[in-house]
Amino acid sequence: MLLRNRNAVIYGGGGAIGGAVARAFAWEGANVFLAGRTLARLERVADDIASVGGRVETDEVDALDEAAIDAHADAVAARAGGIDIALNAIGVPHVQGTPFAELSLHDFEHPVSAYTRSNFLTAKAVSRHMVKRGSGVILTLSTPGARLRGQGLLGNGVASGAVEAFSRILAGELGANGIRVVCLRPEAIPEAAAVSHTREVFGRIATKNGTTVEAMLEERARTATALKRLPVLAEVAYYAAFAASDRGGAMTGVIANLSCGSLFD
Repeated sequence: MLLRNRNAVIYGGGGAIGGAVARAFAWEGANVFLAGRTLARLERVADDIASVGGRVETDEVDALDEAAIDAHADAVAARAGGIDIALNAIGVPHVQGTPFAELSLHDFEHPVSAYTRSNFLTAKAVSRHMVKRGSGVILTLSTPGARLRGQGLLGNGVASGAVEAFSRILAGELGANGIRVVCLRPEAIPEAAAVSHTREVFGRIATKNGTTVEAMLEERARTATALKRLPVLAEVAYYAAFAASDRGGAMTGVIANLSCGSLFD
């Protein structure tokens, strides 16, 4: 098992990507601590993990609330004896598909502020405990929007670019403490596009273009990726498990391109 007895905190653990990574971590032997704003969604993931003998706990935490994040990290570290891995996989509902001339300042700023705030606060909370142990892995999540150009991507693209820059710079700052930082950048994932705010975002873009979400994703897979397909949740989840494990121990400050070839770094 790649992550036997590692303590892993997953913010946004009830979401599509967070839940998939949580299941993969548990399968690889980690003790998983799910944090999120909707307890019912966390419990569904926890039930899946517990049903196959995994070790999991859930806590209702707003990943934009500094005091709540700090208190939760302290409580997990006290219960488990430390924190080895953290992933911020929260989702923030935001506007995409609106051209610059029609985009409000609020709609532009919202994803940038929310994603950078949450990643800063969660990384700071867990890193305090990782520093004490002289090791740890912080995983972040961005999108190809960080590198794309085109209409209607401004808020998402700037937010993703900011998370990637944050991850690279943080890796340099924490490396001397034995802490690695890896940013995961998957393409659109059809399974994730079927749920909650992700579906809403894709739905607005599809409607504006006079198509459906499914047709839009099929077209992107066919025309925009080298592999002629989009990634699946399991691929992202098990890459995260590898990156968090000792087998990925030489990796830090990187943006992991999980785009099926829509981008080439």
